[in-house]
Amino acid sequence: MDWINNAVACPVLKGVDPQRLREVFTDVHFQVKKYQQEDVIAQQGDEVNCLMILLKGSVRGEMTDYSGRMIKIEDIQAPKPIAGAFLFGRQNVYPVDIIANESSVILKIFRDQFLKLLQLCPTVQLNYLNLISTKAQFLSNKIKFLSFKTLKGKIAHYILQLEIDEDGYMLLPQTQQAMADLFGAARPSVARAFGQMEAEGVLELSNRRVKVFNRDNLLAYFKE
Repeated sequence: MDWINNAVACPVLKGVDPQRLREVFTDVHFQVKKYQQEDVIAQQGDEVNCLMILLKGSVRGEMTDYSGRMIKIEDIQAPKPIAGAFLFGRQNVYPVDIIANESSVILKIFRDQFLKLLQLCPTVQLNYLNLISTKAQFLSNKIKFLSFKTLKGKIAHYILQLEIDEDGYMLLPQTQQAMADLFGAARPSVARAFGQMEAEGVLELSNRRVKVFNRDNLLAYFKE
């Protein structure tokens, strides 16, 4: 496979001309490795010593809880970085096991070589800073949502951050699955909570457009 064409679609390398990327990688050492379904790519607690970019296939992050139960944290589809925010810092270890869901191809750029890449290509530098900032913002929002006791409270807070259009509606910028991930809940639970809020006459939801009928009742969910 021509890995360059796959790589430039990754958020870290996006915006870099493929020819320019080929030139840059003549000065940067890297590996392109293939994995088969269920291969363990990295284990929880291993040092993150390279930036891994999934060029083809999909992988999952999973961890074992104290009872020995395996919990899937997320699926990552190509072309995406894997644990990109953990490459630097004091505790730069994989927080989960990384396992191939299917036949996959991964580009590996070791830390010192990635630093070199950042110096050679300002676009990659900006992309990486955006990746780190976005991850930090996501975690900050997640902590904020976890402070609310009920799922309805989390949804209410989420809705109140949205802008209202001229028709009095707000557009949900994320799917219910993405909101579920943010709230730390299952997608069916989010759908059920929206349904209950509609039944209670607090809001109306149609094709990701929300209209709030009773703001006071929406605020009351914070106290539950």
